[in-house]
Amino acid sequence: MVQILRDMGEMFRDRNFLKKTVMIALPVAMQGMLNTVVNLVDNLMIGSLGSTAIASVGLANKVFFVFSLLVFGVNSGSGVLAAQFWGNKDVKNIRKVLGLALALAVTGSVVFMVPACVKPRLLMRIFTTSEASISMGAAYLAVAAFSYPCTAVTNTYVAMLRAVNRVKEPVMISCAAIVTNVCFNYILIFGKLGAPAMGVTGAALATLIARVVEVVLIFSVVYLGKTPLACGLKELFGWSRAFLKKFFITALPVIINEFIWGLGTTIYSMAYGRMGDDAVAAITIATTIQDMVVVLFQGLSAATAVILGNEMGAGQLKRAEVYGKYFFILQFLVTAVTALLCVSLRWKFIALYQPGISDGVAEAVSRCIMVFAIFAPFRMFNYVNVVGVLRSGGDTAMCLFIDTSGVWFIGIPLAFIGGLILKQPIHIVYGMVTLEEVYKAVIGYIRYRQKKWLRNLAADL
Repeated sequence: MVQILRDMGEMFRDRNFLKKTVMIALPVAMQGMLNTVVNLVDNLMIGSLGSTAIASVGLANKVFFVFSLLVFGVNSGSGVLAAQFWGNKDVKNIRKVLGLALALAVTGSVVFMVPACVKPRLLMRIFTTSEASISMGAAYLAVAAFSYPCTAVTNTYVAMLRAVNRVKEPVMISCAAIVTNVCFNYILIFGKLGAPAMGVTGAALATLIARVVEVVLIFSVVYLGKTPLACGLKELFGWSRAFLKKFFITALPVIINEFIWGLGTTIYSMAYGRMGDDAVAAITIATTIQDMVVVLFQGLSAATAVILGNEMGAGQLKRAEVYGKYFFILQFLVTAVTALLCVSLRWKFIALYQPGISDGVAEAVSRCIMVFAIFAPFRMFNYVNVVGVLRSGGDTAMCLFIDTSGVWFIGIPLAFIGGLILKQPIHIVYGMVTLEEVYKAVIGYIRYRQKKWLRNLAADL
């Protein structure tokens, strides 16, 4: 305890560390918060149509969730290299990382878009047996899927901008996209300003319009702002064998990690979907509220990956090790504060959905949030450790093992045992599933202490 307090004092005295952390983490967290707010507004608008509408859109978005995690895997693995190249002032290789990441992300978007557009009802049947949810969800999915390529392009450029410490521009772009999304949601869901009332299909169309706006703005920022990413097509391609080897050794485990982990967590929804529309509505609402807390740790983990990557890329391994400890201290402090806020304010958020949801659903949401708060220290440690510390030094194969083993060997079996065999209520099933975070925290901490993540990847190219 004495050592922890000493480290905490040193962290607060290190103004340079705190300044860099805030400059990266705050804009990323703000961007995530803005996206969460628009999801909240979406859910509130859709929630006025009833629990079935919330459940159908929530399940339809599980396809997007798996796709977005695939893109996140591509960009997270790419960002590790880009951050280290930036620490080494190697702009040429950063652009090549961008080109390869774009090629992979856009290809993945097409793979997900085609079946979602052609066979949306078939995909919805994977998640639920409710015909009403299948019909509504398919109508939403068939339109929303056209936004996937736009998401792939935008998210890749945002990840690369963060790697070169350009974090303010993505926040401004998100603000513009969110305003666009909310305005068109209101117009198209409810049929305002002369538009037809399209319900959940209107929400999907609003999402598509907002994603197109994002792409236009991201290209404007990159090229008109003359960022390090502004280049011709030739500079994005022409990868050497050594470059491809380094990229895939570092990034491929992350890509596989996020995809398999995302697929696994989506299987949770298959269990939830067979527990009824009220259970799905409850976990969908609870997740939306929890995401307002999680975004802070997404920002913190992004700052961890960038700052540690920059330091290791510059050959400052000792400083990176010290900064790693500082990030865990910050994680603990922020977790304690946000978990208490989440519990104390939960009914104020739930009240926003009423009277669109029943009292039973509202109580289930409250209990799910309590479960989230109990397991928050483990979950948030995993965010910073796996996504930030371990990946920053290219220890991505171990991250793959930690994430996927937790989901597939603990989370998924417990979801089906709790929901379909033991017939437990949704908050109990959610708690059983979340036990995977405890396992991941134990394994992840052991790996952190082994220090195999302390590596300069940029020195090899």
